[in-house]
Amino acid sequence: MRTSQRNKISVFDIINALIMIFVIVVTLYPFLYLTSISMSSEKFVYSGEITFYPKGFTLGTYKVLLKDTSFWISYRNTIIYTVLGTLISLALTILLAYPLSKKRLKGRSVFLGIILFTMFFSGGLIPTYLLVTRMLRMRNTIWAVVIPGAISTYNVLITRTFFEGLPEELEEAAAIDGMSTYGIFFKIVLPLSKPILATMGLFYAVGMWNNWFGPFIYLDTKSLFPVSLYLRNIIAGAQSTREVVGGDVEGIGDIEATIKSASMIVSALPIIMIYPFVQKYFVKGVMIGSLKG
Repeated sequence: MRTSQRNKISVFDIINALIMIFVIVVTLYPFLYLTSISMSSEKFVYSGEITFYPKGFTLGTYKVLLKDTSFWISYRNTIIYTVLGTLISLALTILLAYPLSKKRLKGRSVFLGIILFTMFFSGGLIPTYLLVTRMLRMRNTIWAVVIPGAISTYNVLITRTFFEGLPEELEEAAAIDGMSTYGIFFKIVLPLSKPILATMGLFYAVGMWNNWFGPFIYLDTKSLFPVSLYLRNIIAGAQSTREVVGGDVEGIGDIEATIKSASMIVSALPIIMIYPFVQKYFVKGVMIGSLKG
């Protein structure tokens, strides 16, 4: 009798399953559609016959795209910006969130108020541009990409809440044993904070990988462009297909309809491949950081 009750499927289970299937289809379809376009022949793309699978299968667009030197330079720049920017953002976020998690910190409410103020109000585009280019002289440098916006107030608050949920008895016991504040932080707090570190790292890495507006206004040198700006120029028409392939490739017309889709797929692939490995930490870190405290 108990076994039959356990195996019984409720109406809620059916509705929940249908909703999840719908969400999965809505999420995956744009990616499948772009993949199909990038692998299809031009005539089928222009006629609007592409749905879930490619027609007139070809990998010519990918072959041409991967031969483009500027694409690989942009890809290299993006990897450098993402790794360096994520490390800087994580370091600054942790160093800011950990002290704020201590109620004994003098002026804690004042600091939190200032930080929350920046969450709702910003200096504006023009003052920020003048600050980065004129005062800090970061124009056409890697620092113009990784420094502005290095700290997210939302991420700081989640990280602070996570630190508040850690048992204070651990730090008190370590202090009694003679461990310094820095020793407690590096040897106890950080090893226990792997879920939130992975979560914040993913947030910052995805944001840095997809960032195109900052490089767009701060960088003029083409050799410093990230792949997101490379992709933006193709989509906006600032960089024609002939420029991408060097102008001397036969059959340029065959890839004009698919070069945008192929560029999107190639640029998004690394994040898609990394996400499954950090997804478990992502869920755990956000839930603990948002609910505790």
